[in-house]
Amino acid sequence: MAFPYMEAVVGFMILMYIFESYLDLRQHSALKLPALPKTLEGVISQEKFEKSRAYSIDKSNFHFVHEFVTIVMDSAILFFGLLPWFWKRSGDFLLLIGLDVENEILHTLSFLAGFMIWSQITDLPFSLYSTFVIEARHGFNKQTIWLFFRDMIKGIALSVVIGPPIVAAIIVIVQKGGPYLAIYLWGFMLVLSLVMMTIYPVLIAPLFNKFTPLPEGELRMKIENLASSLQFPLKKLFVVDGSTRSSHSNAYMYGFFKNKRIVLYDTLIQQCKNEEEIVAVIAHELGHWKLNHTMFTFIAVQILSFSQFGGYTLVRNSKELFESFGFDTQPVLIGLILFQHTVIPLQRIVSFLLNLVSRAFEFQADGFAKKLGYSKPLRAALVKLQEENLSAMNTDPWYSAYHYSHPPLVERLAAIDELEKKED
Repeated sequence: MAFPYMEAVVGFMILMYIFESYLDLRQHSALKLPALPKTLEGVISQEKFEKSRAYSIDKSNFHFVHEFVTIVMDSAILFFGLLPWFWKRSGDFLLLIGLDVENEILHTLSFLAGFMIWSQITDLPFSLYSTFVIEARHGFNKQTIWLFFRDMIKGIALSVVIGPPIVAAIIVIVQKGGPYLAIYLWGFMLVLSLVMMTIYPVLIAPLFNKFTPLPEGELRMKIENLASSLQFPLKKLFVVDGSTRSSHSNAYMYGFFKNKRIVLYDTLIQQCKNEEEIVAVIAHELGHWKLNHTMFTFIAVQILSFSQFGGYTLVRNSKELFESFGFDTQPVLIGLILFQHTVIPLQRIVSFLLNLVSRAFEFQADGFAKKLGYSKPLRAALVKLQEENLSAMNTDPWYSAYHYSHPPLVERLAAIDELEKKED
């Protein structure tokens, strides 16, 4: 008797939805608590707490609706055989316009084009509501409707330009890979990720945001001196106009080897009036680099990627797997999609473990900044960012452990305090 892959996948998806909804309910209850956590009393203003609470509850309500619609749609697509139906219709479209339906690359691109249109249509109402109702209601959205749709069109155009060559390459590799298929796929994706990491900040990101050099002054000098003291090969220091879309703030770094760049959101500079606070945030980010967190994450992703491709090679010719989902052929892309669905349980476990590692890294990076003498400004910056971004002040420990890659503010401040006590 054939194993019921489709029923097992749909069943697990629903079980995960129930479990995650339970965590969402716990978090929703925590968000409704009328008072700040004791450790934040006197640190966060009551006004900011009330605003944060209202914003978090709005997002939580929206999340319940979005996730319910998503699980209903995803389950229906699999259970009622809409995936093989859509694959056949994409082949019919090729016949209609006079193209070879037997050409798997063309058939796959036709399928993906239709799927992208479907995804855009179904996700658009949620994106619009999130941006122009929730984010706008709480003072974060800075986008015009024109800018929103312009970004969406640019994203679609990039997918149309970049997607087909990648899809074609993957199909050819799978068709000709032989016994070393997993190695070839992993090697291709490794090269692709390195290429994208190189060209994204130079060619793609500037299509959406404006990057300008941080002006000469005390802030630039302090950041450059900090980078120099840690032997961080800083080549360029940019400010990005994040304020054109949102008042949320951030900072990040990127680049290979001796060509590192740091990017500050203009909103971060506006919110942290004290330059030492901004430098403390950069010290935290440099801590990730100095402590090899970035390299560890990159290597971990490569190991997981290779493992997934190895698993895929074991089932790519499984007739039972394809037939369980309603397919009478075995297209490469469909095989990858089905395989991703069958390993969802493992993906959830790996994601949870990676979150645990990420949280440990955040504590270590805070500790690194503290050792450099940025304890007080880092505390101030963390509080300021929490306030300005209206991040949740009260968090459920189960929800936090499962979802958060960064520890809650309460835990980060307590960890910094503990380090200071050990030194006293």
